[in-house]
Amino acid sequence: MRQIKASLLPHQSRQSMAMDFDTLKSSKHVCVVGAGASGLVSARELLREGHSVVVLEQNHDLGGQWLYQDVGAATDTVHSSVYASLRLNAPRASMEFTDFMFTPVVGRDTRDFPGHRELFLYLKDFARCFGLTELIRFNTEVVHVGMAAATGKWNVRSRDKRTEDGEFMEEIFDAVVIATGHFSLPRLPKIKGMEEWKRKQLHSHVYRVPEPFQDEVVVVVGGSISGPEIAMELVHVAKEVHISTKHVEIPPQLVKPVAKYAHLLWHQEIELLCEDGTVLFADGSSVVADTILYCTGYSYSFPFLDTKGVINVDEKRIGPLYEHTFPPSLSPSLSFVGIPYKFVIARFLESQARWIAQVLSGKRKLPSAAEMMMKAIEEVERHQELEEPKNIIQAVAEMFEYYDRYGDQCDFPHLEDWRKEILLHYLEKGINNIETFRDE
Repeated sequence: MRQIKASLLPHQSRQSMAMDFDTLKSSKHVCVVGAGASGLVSARELLREGHSVVVLEQNHDLGGQWLYQDVGAATDTVHSSVYASLRLNAPRASMEFTDFMFTPVVGRDTRDFPGHRELFLYLKDFARCFGLTELIRFNTEVVHVGMAAATGKWNVRSRDKRTEDGEFMEEIFDAVVIATGHFSLPRLPKIKGMEEWKRKQLHSHVYRVPEPFQDEVVVVVGGSISGPEIAMELVHVAKEVHISTKHVEIPPQLVKPVAKYAHLLWHQEIELLCEDGTVLFADGSSVVADTILYCTGYSYSFPFLDTKGVINVDEKRIGPLYEHTFPPSLSPSLSFVGIPYKFVIARFLESQARWIAQVLSGKRKLPSAAEMMMKAIEEVERHQELEEPKNIIQAVAEMFEYYDRYGDQCDFPHLEDWRKEILLHYLEKGINNIETFRDE
């Protein structure tokens, strides 16, 4: 190849060449686990920083939770928890990335609160626009992610699910970004008599349509989001719907529905399940039910991740993590996107991805491992001391403040006031009228 002396190039060309060399020097070979919203935006930000990227996805298509899956006999293989009629509970403006608007498309679902398929199509459009689809290896299950001995790199073992004997592949990466989400492993409560109660019990993870519950007496457990929403769907087919929550008084989002439907009843939490099908509640009431549907959330689970005990994972927490992203002693070569359990919006995922990409390229520096560990421990202790927030509006407003502070680490733009106002407005309307707020 013919060489060109740098001194003979125009100043701008010499500068561009130097930048290319710097980018090449700082480029990392990165594995992103998962091709949902978190994984896609991570891949996009890593590419922008000059890294080479491979995305491993266990399903046949991208989208993560937003790739709708019918439920067959093998319910343990289903990743998505999305049910057929699910619509976004936040307006589309809160679900878009900074430079790729979630605008209505003619011929598709143009509602401000569209159904789940519209968000899936948005993610497809996003991946196509930024050339991400060709980076994804579909039908690839990650079976092991572990530290490669004495190299500071990561060994990733994966399996091709399309081959009969499950062909395995082992690869070495400079860094791994975990973006698998945490809405796939059902978390069940511990209720006295649960093992002896022989009638139908299932988790909302495998709920898809209301028809199987026709003329049944159904107890829905959980008062967060999915419980009330699924109860409002079941009320149109079931004989009775009883919704049980931990509240000592009826939660505000259920006041109007319970008043409207005579066969929709609210109870305190379940105290005992009896062999004859009776469900006893803490408020002294009871009902003989056909089905119990647990809308009780999900547990963190990363069965493929081996950190030799450096990272601890239980059903409600993973740590230690600095700013919900970096494990102090393994950063920056290992990171997580989308860990915060509630109120995660698309732009927060984007700010996490940007920070990770810039740290890996050397553009941003992290504190020392000791400093990060101290901050991570302080955050855990602070949350343990706090009571469950009684005012959800205030809790979300505080989360917005955190998102803005988080974004300052990589010069990510603050969430505009109008977006915050829209979200808080619809959240308040949703609390007051869960059945109709999306269309009002």
